[in-house]
Amino acid sequence: MSKITILWVDDEIDLLKSHILFLESKNYNVVTCKSGQEALEEIAETRFDIVFLDENMPGISGLETLTELKAIDATLPVVMITKSEEEYIMDEAIGSKIADYLIKPVNPNQILLSLKKSLDNSRLVSEKTTSNYQQEFRKIAMDLSMVNSHQEWADLYKKLISWELRLEEIEDSSMFEILESQKVEANNQFGKFIDKNYEDWFTDEDAPVLSHTLFKELVKPELKEKPTLLVVIDNLRYDQWLAFEDTVNPFFKKKKETNYYSILPTATQYARNAIFSGLTPLDMEKKHPEWWKNDTDEGGKNLFEAEFLGAQLKRLGLDLTWEYHKISSLKQGKTLSQNYKSQKKNDLTVIVYNFVDMLSHSKTEMEVIKELASNDKAYRSLTQSWFKNSPLLEIIQQAQAMGQKLIITTDHGTINVKQPSKVVGDKDTSLNLRYKTGRSLTYEKKDVYEATKPSDVYLPSINMSSSFIFAKNDQFFAYPNNYNHYVSYYRNTYQHGGVSLEEMIIPFVVLEPR
Repeated sequence: MSKITILWVDDEIDLLKSHILFLESKNYNVVTCKSGQEALEEIAETRFDIVFLDENMPGISGLETLTELKAIDATLPVVMITKSEEEYIMDEAIGSKIADYLIKPVNPNQILLSLKKSLDNSRLVSEKTTSNYQQEFRKIAMDLSMVNSHQEWADLYKKLISWELRLEEIEDSSMFEILESQKVEANNQFGKFIDKNYEDWFTDEDAPVLSHTLFKELVKPELKEKPTLLVVIDNLRYDQWLAFEDTVNPFFKKKKETNYYSILPTATQYARNAIFSGLTPLDMEKKHPEWWKNDTDEGGKNLFEAEFLGAQLKRLGLDLTWEYHKISSLKQGKTLSQNYKSQKKNDLTVIVYNFVDMLSHSKTEMEVIKELASNDKAYRSLTQSWFKNSPLLEIIQQAQAMGQKLIITTDHGTINVKQPSKVVGDKDTSLNLRYKTGRSLTYEKKDVYEATKPSDVYLPSINMSSSFIFAKNDQFFAYPNNYNHYVSYYRNTYQHGGVSLEEMIIPFVVLEPR
């Protein structure tokens, strides 16, 4: 590896001989000069790795030199060194994107630390992250063999996501591949956990909060204090929330972050209707047949969420002024943002935002989206970019100015599907790639969670002999007809409806305005 070359600019450079000798003993190459003008001439002719720049020099000042220097090479790291502790100098220097700021007198170890922070930071972070994950890998492997409750699974999933976000920032693909294999194993074990426990959750006191109990258990307690904006971003995974959390932070501080479990199927028609109705799909069909539609029924399946919500609020004894808005296009989002002040009169404003759902479906249908969201890291990045430039962020900023509490959640997550699983059904079988409902289904039992009697998991039956199956892990259902084309088209697309950590364990976040 070639020596790192430092340019040290100080009109009293002769007094820093001991510092320079110290750095040279650490294998750094140090070039010195005594004025800003001399420094600019050096930089124009020679490539340096970093510059130490004295602020208080005769002729061109350090701040003026910094401006000129950044015009020559905006990426060159600069460490400003000054006797002055005046705030405006710090502000000017930091505003010019310096790498570090040191107050004289500086000792050699301060200089060395600043060099490592500026030049070796990514390498040191990478090495430390890799070392920490290697230690954590064994603990996660042990946890996988022992985890046996819905909360332990949620905690383990969050831990895997945390490591995924840390490892994707470093250049160590081998560690990332190991984590990916742990996620696959986790989903395999989680599928077995669902096999054993899911049916009991509808009657068990120790069950997690589910879609149909979300409003009563988690939303209702938050509605007592102040006007609230509830945002349900369709199809939002836990890692996608983490991707844009920092964008929300300047406006809201987090009061509570927890999770709940989506019911099966992890699909909008079932999970989101359950949130707003406070009822299982089976009970929705019984109590509100005029609003509920089964898979084989014609027409939209989520057209009565506002009506479901009104009925639930009444049932819960909540006498609130409220409004419901569904945003499915940029134009609708902009219109609501422009008129959001009208929500000030409401105790509760509910917004369903469909962007992430549209993104996942577009990834299936559009080659350009397949390129932009080719893996989970890219999918998160695309979500983050959308959020930063969306009318939803403008609405959230207005909610903060109006003093509203903010709740962000979703109806279910989504998973990148990779493994096809053959299924055969009649012409009335539902079309979703992650779950099927119909008569006489033939399938690979090892690949699915099956509900041969739908009412046992509080799902309606299309007819007397229909059943449900849900794909596990990263499987997706494919018919034998035209199999290879179908598999090629849908592999590596984001789907939902089945059993996975990504689809079922989803965020619920309560935030207070700053």
